Amino acid sequence: MSVLLHTCCAPCLVYPVKILEEKNIEFSCYFYNPNIHPYREFKKRLDTFRLLVDDRNYNYIIDRDYGLKTFLRAVVFKEDLRCRHCYRMRLEQTAKLAAENDHDHFSTTLLYSVYQNHSLIIKQAETISSASSVDFMYRDFRPGWQQGIDESIQCNLYRQSYCGCIYSEQERYDNRLKKQLTRKRKNDVQSDRSRHNKPE
Repeated sequence: MSVLLHTCCAPCLVYPVKILEEKNIEFSCYFYNPNIHPYREFKKRLDTFRLLVDDRNYNYIIDRDYGLKTFLRAVVFKEDLRCRHCYRMRLEQTAKLAAENDHDHFSTTLLYSVYQNHSLIIKQAETISSASSVDFMYRDFRPGWQQGIDESIQCNLYRQSYCGCIYSEQERYDNRLKKQLTRKRKNDVQSDRSRHNKPE
């Protein structure tokens, strides 16, 4: 078996390749992520990917094109379905490149993340596989979630704080703001209570 492994980022690559190596599966890593925003975030993830694969002598392919326009054109006015489009874009390109480079299977490190829609990734990949000349290799990498985190921290890999797209970035910081405002309201209420309960 020869697998082209779509790689969303270096930290998510650490555990899946460990499993592939244990199973003696030949693989190459493919960095293709047109969804990432902003450009400096794209560059950080790309540079970190390069550091890891070069350090470990993995075979790899990089699509250096910052494809934000392509991604946005696919999801504009369909933002609630953005993950579906995002998965499909990346998996279709991975399957296409796998066929062109004589890999008989393709897969993705998205199957490692506990935050991704696992069943939708599988469905998209199987649909793409049925229309191409390469098979989809399914592995549930999620049991190694914490192990991958621990190892990526030990390796000092840059770890991002949101999935990648402009919408997930907004949600990340919106949620952080909501938590800050909630804490502030609680503190204000406690301060008011303390002030009113203070003896004259």
